[in-house]
Amino acid sequence: MGKQDFMSEMSSKFQHMSKSQKIIASYISDHYDQAVFMTAAELGNTLKISESTVVRFAMMMGYDGYPDFQKALEAWVKEQLTDMQRLGVRTGASSQSEILKSVLQSDMDKIHDTILHMDPSAFDTAIQIILKARKVYISGIRSCAPLADFLNFYLSMIRQDVYCLKTTSMSETFEQMIRINERDCFIGISFPRYSMRTLKAMEFANDRNAKIISITDTIHSPMCMYSSCNLLARSDMVSIVDSLVAPLSVINALVVGLCLKRPTEVRNSLQTLEEVWNNYQVYLNDEINFIDDEPILNYPLRKEEEEEPEHE
Repeated sequence: MGKQDFMSEMSSKFQHMSKSQKIIASYISDHYDQAVFMTAAELGNTLKISESTVVRFAMMMGYDGYPDFQKALEAWVKEQLTDMQRLGVRTGASSQSEILKSVLQSDMDKIHDTILHMDPSAFDTAIQIILKARKVYISGIRSCAPLADFLNFYLSMIRQDVYCLKTTSMSETFEQMIRINERDCFIGISFPRYSMRTLKAMEFANDRNAKIISITDTIHSPMCMYSSCNLLARSDMVSIVDSLVAPLSVINALVVGLCLKRPTEVRNSLQTLEEVWNNYQVYLNDEINFIDDEPILNYPLRKEEEEEPEHE
């Protein structure tokens, strides 16, 4: 299997796994660097499940047994390291300006590809789902955490009851969304390597009949298994860094679209924030002056200052 194929294949089968198999898959996804050195017995002891269950998991994945599965995992890990080594060779022979140009051009290509493949109806549906939802839950971990934080920050200005799930514990994730139901919306953000924690949270939300939006890379992503609305943005791993420019642009467009649907709420939120900032001296007066000229809303959001008398 290729670099992404191993983990993608495991993620794609996640929905049909038993409870014990999901525990194994989640652990391998999150701790592959440790699991690659474990025997079936050691992995079973770590997860408090039987060795035979681990072996059956390997066979369910299409391997002859656990040793065959472990070799495939080892090959996947080595391939990642090989890619990093190749990067070192390439960048070592390139000037800094060449690297800058190459990375920026690559990001531009990803945005262009996202424009070509974005489904406008899915984008419109996502906006309607978010506006109508009682509560909005957002999940994104590892490199996707900044995307989740960005979306959470601006959604909180547009509407109430927005929750960004922040924890490294799966049990705490469920605790934070324990009251999710059919009136709510869940937004899962994940790109290769796909997050098992986000996938399990989406499964839980789906079981509770919540509306689910996925922000991921392709229609073949396991994140699409539970979502009714998929926003696809191209994201490739360039060296050791995931390129998240296109996903961020999609989220930015989503925020702008929502702002245009709720201009009054956004205006009031911005006006209240500026008053708080001024009252508590959060910013110096010359550090913030954006509300009156807000281009998205085109609203004068602050009372006009009284005109000073002209000097004679």
